[in-house]
Amino acid sequence: MPSAMFVDDRFIGVAAKFFALFGPPRKGGGAVAVYLHGEPVVDIWAGFAAPGRRWQRDTMAMAYSTGKGVAATVLHRLADRGLIDYDAAVADYWPEFAANGKAGITVRDVLRHRAGLQQIRGLLPDKADLLDHDAVAAALAVSAPDPLRYKASGYHAITFGTLVAEICQRVTGRDFRDLVRQELAVPLGESDFWFGVPVHERGRLAKLGPRMSVAKLPVDGLLGIAAAVPPLRSLRGVLYDGMLNSAQVSDTVYDAMMPGWNGVFTARSLARMYGAIANDGLVGNQRLLRSDTAARIAEMPFNSKYDYVLGGPPNHSLGYHRAIVGTHIRRDALGHFGIGGSGAMAMPRLGLSIAFVTNHLGNMVSTLGDARLPVLAAIAARAARELPETESVRSAAAS
Repeated sequence: MPSAMFVDDRFIGVAAKFFALFGPPRKGGGAVAVYLHGEPVVDIWAGFAAPGRRWQRDTMAMAYSTGKGVAATVLHRLADRGLIDYDAAVADYWPEFAANGKAGITVRDVLRHRAGLQQIRGLLPDKADLLDHDAVAAALAVSAPDPLRYKASGYHAITFGTLVAEICQRVTGRDFRDLVRQELAVPLGESDFWFGVPVHERGRLAKLGPRMSVAKLPVDGLLGIAAAVPPLRSLRGVLYDGMLNSAQVSDTVYDAMMPGWNGVFTARSLARMYGAIANDGLVGNQRLLRSDTAARIAEMPFNSKYDYVLGGPPNHSLGYHRAIVGTHIRRDALGHFGIGGSGAMAMPRLGLSIAFVTNHLGNMVSTLGDARLPVLAAIAARAARELPETESVRSAAAS
């Protein structure tokens, strides 16, 4: 991998748009990486990781729900080896999970956000325990599922990662963080897949900001308002007060393993992982997934007309959702976005993947998300479509 910034000359439009995003320190910083047919074509960064500290090649940032796609990919690696069956009951691997009418919930149900276990608010009496994987997993195991799961998907904002991680741990008998390292970091040759950041690595973390809000109204207050709106009534239950801003006020969140929302990555690591999904399971000369598994992921079959938590149709399948490219949610693009704007996706028909990581959350109207990644993805996709299939990859150094 090149140590300097890298831009294939055919993707210069991605770089031009990206560099225009960052300038003064108040706009923070970020990185974008693109892979085409398993090879890197863009790897650039800009702006500030913190006041007085510029974004560097190895800067990384918490990317919130982006980590759900990473956790799902670990599970797919285990399924590749026959250790997990998507249509097996979760209780086959995690016997305690069968309690309270959950014996029939399958691994596929979990990956499709149809397990009915999205509720985190009030799950444990002490809010501090919501950062304890074992405590949350044990509480979910004895919980009754939401009957709405039979009608539609219900976004498991926090609990998705706990469920996936616990299934993987039960199957292998190994800590999920060790699995992330062995199933992703080692084969991909990229170390920056973190659910819990070691103290000696925290000097590379970008400082997140500003605080989560919509029209300058704090998110925690808006969650209370959402509880009174029928289509969004379930939204309040999937988050707890202070969660979204916890990384901005304390390092405690970096001690935890919460794969649903506290993943820390570089754009490079994410783009390389999704590069394999976009390229028949291969990235470079490394096979990450079997070709039939990559093809199954790429199918993105219909899930439900709406999501009873989000009130919209993100359409999750096998741990990823249909991705927004430009202004459209596309069936031929899949990945996972995180609140605030970070995210990553694969476009298998083009052999293309892209990842964007930032510490500047959202825009002036809402810090919850914006169009930066969808716009960059649209530019990258347009460039890929214009390339002759036989043209070899060329590169140019970016200053």
